Amino acid sequence: MKVAIASDHGGLQIREELKNLMDELNIEYEDFGCECTTSVDYPDYALPVAEKVASGEFDRGILVCGTGIGMSIAANKVKGIRCALVHDMFTAKVTREHNDSNILAMGERVIGAGLAREIAKTWLLTEFEGGRHAKRVQKITEYEG
Repeated sequence: MKVAIASDHGGLQIREELKNLMDELNIEYEDFGCECTTSVDYPDYALPVAEKVASGEFDRGILVCGTGIGMSIAANKVKGIRCALVHDMFTAKVTREHNDSNILAMGERVIGAGLAREIAKTWLLTEFEGGRHAKRVQKITEYEG
């Protein structure tokens, strides 16, 4: 698995924790920034990650900002992206099993680094169930054209 990861200024700490997690899990990743603590625009980081995942260059993506909301909205504008904003373990698991989400968004001001690691680990290691869920995901793909 190859993961694209990015954050804006509001998600720096969790992004670093998640990079450590992926190192521990031997998951290949590329960091798309940001590298500053001053205010930046989240679409500048969400859209490149979403485009890399949508193109197939990366299997999945992880985005972190203050709340996760802006990142998830921006990423979901890219055709082929199913970005899930997750702040608990249950939805981390189910969004992979049922929705085949390909980008995970989280908010550093909403959850702590420890929970973010557990959410990301669950999301990274959970497979899509397919079956009845596959036809639902396919309907979204068909709608996108």
